[in-house]
Amino acid sequence: MSTRNIVQIALFAALMAVLGIFPPLMLPAIAIPITAQSMGPMLMGGILGARRGGLSMLLFLVLVAIGLPLLSGGRGGIGTLVGPWSGFIYGWFASAIFIGWLTERLWNRLNFPIAFAIAVAGGIGVVYGIGVPWYAVMSGMDLAPAFATSALIFIPGDLIKAGLAAAIIIMVKRAYPLIRQSAIASR
Repeated sequence: MSTRNIVQIALFAALMAVLGIFPPLMLPAIAIPITAQSMGPMLMGGILGARRGGLSMLLFLVLVAIGLPLLSGGRGGIGTLVGPWSGFIYGWFASAIFIGWLTERLWNRLNFPIAFAIAVAGGIGVVYGIGVPWYAVMSGMDLAPAFATSALIFIPGDLIKAGLAAAIIIMVKRAYPLIRQSAIASR
């Protein structure tokens, strides 16, 4: 792995930490905070691709696990990765890889609508697909009420984050296409 790749992975893990500076919005009766960090995996995968995006999220999760307070609200430690809402955090890892994989496959056709669809599929579909069942099991709920209390209210905000991420992905693709450069370098 090149020094450039290592730096990019570290920078996006740092970006994820910076997104955690924005204070979380806690909704009454729901243990899941609204955070800016859910946009991080969309940017990681969409800008770095599957491999580097996934490694960047993995680095971030390792730093959280060892106790650095990088999650929104200054939370960190292994305890933050085993609560009822932590399935959404694991969804971030899968999301970064999934978004990166789709972005790589659609790179030549990538425009705002496609980038938005990819961000929605990975940043909402994959994250909720992992987070909601985890929340249901950990809270002792059936899947439908778990979805209603842990995801439904968050969809409008996540759609806005997906739109912002898509716009950023397209701007970076035009200015400094990291995915294309890495694909050419690996051949």
